[in-house]
Amino acid sequence: MFTIQTYNKISDAGRRAFDETKYTITEDTKNPDAIIVHSTPLHDLEFAPSLRAIVRVGAGVNTIPVDRCTKAGIAVFNTPGGNANAVKELTIAAMIMSCRNVQPASEWVNSLRGGESDPGKTVEKGKEVYRGTEIMGKTIGIIGVGAIGSRVAKACYDLGMTVIGYDPYLPSHRKDELKQYVNFVSDVKELYADADFVSIHIPQNEANMNFIDAGAIAAMKDGVYIVNYARGGVVDNDAIVAALDSGKVKGFATDFPTANELGRKDVVCTPHLGAGTPQADENCAIMASVQIKDYLEDGNIKNSVNFPDVSFARAFGDRITLFHNNRVGMLGEITEKVTAAGLNIENLINKARGDYAYTILDFNVKVPADLIGDLEKIDGMVKVRLFK
Repeated sequence: MFTIQTYNKISDAGRRAFDETKYTITEDTKNPDAIIVHSTPLHDLEFAPSLRAIVRVGAGVNTIPVDRCTKAGIAVFNTPGGNANAVKELTIAAMIMSCRNVQPASEWVNSLRGGESDPGKTVEKGKEVYRGTEIMGKTIGIIGVGAIGSRVAKACYDLGMTVIGYDPYLPSHRKDELKQYVNFVSDVKELYADADFVSIHIPQNEANMNFIDAGAIAAMKDGVYIVNYARGGVVDNDAIVAALDSGKVKGFATDFPTANELGRKDVVCTPHLGAGTPQADENCAIMASVQIKDYLEDGNIKNSVNFPDVSFARAFGDRITLFHNNRVGMLGEITEKVTAAGLNIENLINKARGDYAYTILDFNVKVPADLIGDLEKIDGMVKVRLFK
């Protein structure tokens, strides 16, 4: 029986993915096998010895101590793409609201309540103040063309925009697939120079903090619109406000407003609504559940942010998974221990990710318990698991 600890409510669809005869799902346990979390920060969490995995229902993992998890041999998963459509739709909506002055115009119209019985004439006289610009024919620069950014790119292309993409981490084959509607640049400054709109879709990590800062804004067109439906920390909000005050930035739309951005007519603020739909909740919860089950039951890994993706069907007998340092000779030492135990490896797969690697060994027989202890003694071994 596996125990899953939840820190936030997950959809019923996600819960139904678990076999009740194999899993207990609870908010209150000291010894979880896995944690499912949405937005609760876990940086102060003390890891239980039983904890094997944490899955984020969503894409961003900045609320999870990933480095500490890696050192402890705890796999961290996310659900990329599960909420991508929801974020895409709100990004497009916020961009249009910003350049068409929808928010201040709506506030002004509503302020007429209690005045004239027919406000039509007043509205006609006042609407000139709130005239905006169309997005058709404009150029949008998309920073980060992954699960969400690529969808935003396609939607903008279909709306008649020219799309520039910047993503140094996107595989070349994926860029080739997107080139039919995205013009990729290798230097983000090229994007800044040509874009009428800039939309950010990158993770919040140490390398990306304040990615859009005063220097980046200075390189942009005068009157640019900036849209941030990624994470709050990827933009320098003080620099954004200063650029709004000077007129360098015409409008800003964000799902992560700061105090000095509230109440401004040139800022569209939403309260972290990007993934806030029942459909996104259900998609992500199902993905999270499937990934956790596959890892706990068979050691397979998909969509981990700290372990390499490794997955294949099990052989007839037992399976051993090993998370270890990625050093020369490690695989040889592992197979040497297996050979000394008199076992033949039916299937083997080993993949590395940075300083660490993950190995799966399949057998057509039962594995003696003392082999696990021998493998755990190898220098650089982090965690060994046996699957019967």
